[in-house]
Amino acid sequence: MPKYGRLLAASFIALIDCSTARAATQCQGLPDYATLKKALMGARNADNGGLPTDMWGAVVDRTGQVCAVAFTGKDVGDQWPASRAIAVEKANTANAMSLPKYALSTANLYAGSQPGGYLYGVGLSNPVEPHDLQAGDPATYGSQNDPLIGKRPGGIIVFGGGLALYNASGTLVGALGASGNTSCADHNIAWRTRHALNMDHVPAGPSPKGNDAIIYDINAVTGKSASGFGQPTCGNKEDKIAEFLPNTAAVGKK
Repeated sequence: MPKYGRLLAASFIALIDCSTARAATQCQGLPDYATLKKALMGARNADNGGLPTDMWGAVVDRTGQVCAVAFTGKDVGDQWPASRAIAVEKANTANAMSLPKYALSTANLYAGSQPGGYLYGVGLSNPVEPHDLQAGDPATYGSQNDPLIGKRPGGIIVFGGGLALYNASGTLVGALGASGNTSCADHNIAWRTRHALNMDHVPAGPSPKGNDAIIYDINAVTGKSASGFGQPTCGNKEDKIAEFLPNTAAVGKK
């Protein structure tokens, strides 16, 4: 290899190593692939009121960088392929729309994002980067070598399944996204997953109990949310599970 070719190759390898090290540092304190997968599997196998489908899960750090992506099926195609991107975008949204002292789940954003709502147009505010989502070998999607690791693809999702992550000290460190079921069941699965990770020390939020739980208060006639933070039901028993869920997976308690 010519001298300049070797130098270029060495520089490229060094750049990759530097980026990998930087990604690992920024993801410190967040669930790694194995930890996320275990928690997501447990949550998926519980009764969440929705469909009997497998799931994608993703974790981002406070900068929106993807730290882990996992799925619950035996193969990458056992869950909806589109849900990989949706899970990552939900995590990005929950992180981007939450604050150190106030959490907003993606479910809390539905009502405000509708026409005439105070967040109408928010879905266009942080366009997803499609090249990141489609890059790499599809066989590695949802593995510890998922090509999205270390990337910041962005994206905004305004229905259930995205939750901010607060560690045991109450510090906002990133967010979790879950996708692959109904949006209502996605929220329940994300809730159970976050609880299993012990990262649900939520300081405050818009729900009646002062957290980022999903709120079902949309009037069937007017289509308006009484609180301004509601989401429609999904037609199964997800709402009943969500009502009961804090009794078994209480915020901030193991």
